Amino acid sequence: MPQLRQSILRNRLLRAMAPEDFARLQPHLDPIALQLREVVIAPDAPVDDLLFLETGMVSISTAHDDRRIEVGLVGSEGLVGAVPVGLDCTTTPHVYFVQLSGEGLSIGREAFCAALDESPALRRLLLRYVHTLIVQITQTAYAHASLSLESRLARWLLMCHDRTEGDELVLTHDFLSMMLGVQRAGVTLAIQNLEGAGRIRAKRRRIEVLDRDKLMALTNGSYGTPEAEYARLIEGA
Repeated sequence: MPQLRQSILRNRLLRAMAPEDFARLQPHLDPIALQLREVVIAPDAPVDDLLFLETGMVSISTAHDDRRIEVGLVGSEGLVGAVPVGLDCTTTPHVYFVQLSGEGLSIGREAFCAALDESPALRRLLLRYVHTLIVQITQTAYAHASLSLESRLARWLLMCHDRTEGDELVLTHDFLSMMLGVQRAGVTLAIQNLEGAGRIRAKRRRIEVLDRDKLMALTNGSYGTPEAEYARLIEGA
């Protein structure tokens, strides 16, 4: 396998690492293809591998009675498995599954933890990322508890838009209803309202983002804080 070049990787967390820390991980990074709906970490199963996403998205969701409600989202900014492994847990009650197919770089838990033990700087970077993900999860809880379905959908579309190339998102109403924990009819109405206001354009199995500012105006502060924390702590903005 050709040697990976840190500077051309899409994963922002890998690019933010000190070169010597990336060099610790590089020999253990294996390319992997991610299929839609594939479970990459099962609930209550050992977390043996972590995954740096290059493209695509992975949802962190509840797993109760086959009903999934999304609590977190990981794209090319992050690392799947960071929370349980970073906090020295062997399992998680959540299910991590592919929401949008793509590619990533897999690394075994033992190799990753060995690199953490060798480098306080790498451990600090990981814990900072874990913090940003926890902030995202708390904002999701706030949105579910306090905002209308239309506002929650606007926030979720912005988060997906951040993690995809272009303005079109490959999404179905059924999938959106599962992620937001509501009936399909409610999602359909919310999409129609966003489209009527010129914020999005709905197509078959796709939603095109037309106006991010109009979507952000609906989120009532639930979008933007995790993103700002990531920029501040990970990328030094």
